[in-house]
This record gives sequence, C-alpha cells and structure tokens, in this order.
Amino acid sequence: MKSKTTHNKPIIIAIDGLSSCGKSTLARDLAKALGYTYIDTGAMYRALTWYMLAHRLSPPMLIQSLPDIKLEFKTGQNGTNNILVNGIDITDEIRSKEVNEQVSQVSTLPEVRHFLVEQQRQMGIEKGIVMDGRDIGTVVFPEAEVKLFLTADSKVRAQRRHLENKQKGLPISYEEVLDNLLYRDRIDSTRAISPLKKAKDAIVLDTTQLTSKEQLLKALDIVESYISK
Repeated sequence: MKSKTTHNKPIIIAIDGLSSCGKSTLARDLAKALGYTYIDTGAMYRALTWYMLAHRLSPPMLIQSLPDIKLEFKTGQNGTNNILVNGIDITDEIRSKEVNEQVSQVSTLPEVRHFLVEQQRQMGIEKGIVMDGRDIGTVVFPEAEVKLFLTADSKVRAQRRHLENKQKGLPISYEEVLDNLLYRDRIDSTRAISPLKKAKDAIVLDTTQLTSKEQLLKALDIVESYISK
C-alpha cells in the first residue's frame, strides 16, 4: 500500500504506547507506505538487555560496556527490520522470555536511556522516519510533526503477544505473557526517567478492535491530514 502523499518535506512520526499494542507493526507498515525509514527503539533496549544477559553482566557492568556496543539495523531477506549487536544478528534472541523479564529494568537505567536517546536523535536528523517506543513523542522527538499514542485492552495485547511467541516457537504461556505485560506497564509508567505517557499533542489510537490494515489506514489519514494543512 502506497500513500497518496506527494509532499517534498519529510517529517518525523513518533509512535508511543503500551506493550503489544501493535506499535512496531504499524510503524513498519507506515514507513513502508510513506517511503520512510522505520526505527524500532524497543529493539534497541532489548538488544542491550540481551547483551547484558549473554555476557552475564550486572547493570553497572553493562553501563561500563556501552562504549563498546554498536547497534545497527539491517533489512533482512524478507524485508524484516533486523537488529545487530557488534555485527551479530540477534533479532530472534531479543524476544526471549529472559529478555522480556529484564528489559523494563534495563530501560530505567539513566545511562542506558541517555546512550540510546542520543543515537535515536542522530537517526532523525534528516527526518523521513517513523520511530516507535515509549518516550519518542515526549523525550526523543518532542518536536515530531505527527505523534500517535497506541493503547489496547490488556487481554487482547496478551493474546497477540502469545500468538507471536507460538509462531516463533517460544514456550511461554498466555498467563505468563499477561503477567509480564502488566508488570511492564507498571514499570514503564512509573519509572523516574522518561516514563511512558501520552504527549499533550498526541492522537490516541485504540487498536483493541482494529486489524493491522485498519490501523495503517487510520494512521495514513492522520498523516495526510497534517501534510494537507
């Protein structure tokens, strides 16, 4: 699906929201429709969490190792947005149960957030990006031209994530997924550094009853509305 947009000035589109609301899918589809670059910031936090676990580091040791960690995105054979750590593709590994349980804690570390926010801002210098996460419209790009905040019923979100895990062969029960989502919601919304919250000028999109195609159409309408002003 290609957008009707024919503007010459690229913009920044920030997509924030709760876990498993469809942020990544929408951001990826929207970027493709607009011919923009998609940046999955959640994968960046997961990648650092994976690095910490894989190297058996404590949080302070992870902080000390940050200068030695290089993160990059690479398009996979099927058009997937893969993430690499020091040249190693860990796209599947960052979705493990162990990473799920630790990523919110790692994301609360001020040094980690500063490290990644600076990288994310550099990625948006030339605009023409769709970036999703939890503080994109409030911290990383408060000046983003279009801001979306996604939400959905917690049980529906858990069902979606559980299905994804089953398709990837990850043996995590629905109950475990739901408990983890609720835990992450609490941690993300109450952390002292860059808590998850809706930007004042963000448009709320409830995805509980929406298919991925319907989400994309609504988002495209919002972008087109902004551009046509």
